[in-house]
Amino acid sequence: MSAQAYPLSWPPGFPRSKYREGGRLKANYDTALKNVQMSLRLFASESGKKLDHAIMSSNITLTHNAPADPGVAVWFVWDGLQLCIAVDRYDSPAKNLQAIHHIIEARRTELRHGTLALVRATFAGFKALPAPPGKSWRDILKLTDLSRIDATAIESAYRNLSKTAHPDVGGSADAMAELNNARDTALREIAA
Repeated sequence: MSAQAYPLSWPPGFPRSKYREGGRLKANYDTALKNVQMSLRLFASESGKKLDHAIMSSNITLTHNAPADPGVAVWFVWDGLQLCIAVDRYDSPAKNLQAIHHIIEARRTELRHGTLALVRATFAGFKALPAPPGKSWRDILKLTDLSRIDATAIESAYRNLSKTAHPDVGGSADAMAELNNARDTALREIAA
């Protein structure tokens, strides 16, 4: 996925928070942004691996810093992996961005007390797994009647297809990842 700063580029297949909380994070947006930038620089330096193409994506504009969707996603490439840390748990972009700073700091702690392999394993959960090019969620879920697509139809198609896509029943991890991403993308799209 090619991430953009505005509007928010949320990673495919990553669930959104239904409820947002105030939280105890105390940072304004500029401070939180500087914290994330500093954490990324330090993480790259300490890991000895290149980190570039960092993009902070949100719905903030020059004239509106409290959007209805306060989610923030920080996209970057580290050691050849495109990663995204996305947070929308809190009620403001500043708090969500500060939470991302803490998540990166946790990876720095893993690096100091563990190994590079541990950090790579942790980051595996942050990798975006988009559907293969040219396939839409409608094709993957085999939903062609656009007038009948709702959450129930999506979940039903997902359950039926997972019976053959799941690795435990003869499918593959790739097929299941594609199916999971298609369901999550479909549910997000119809909710919008």
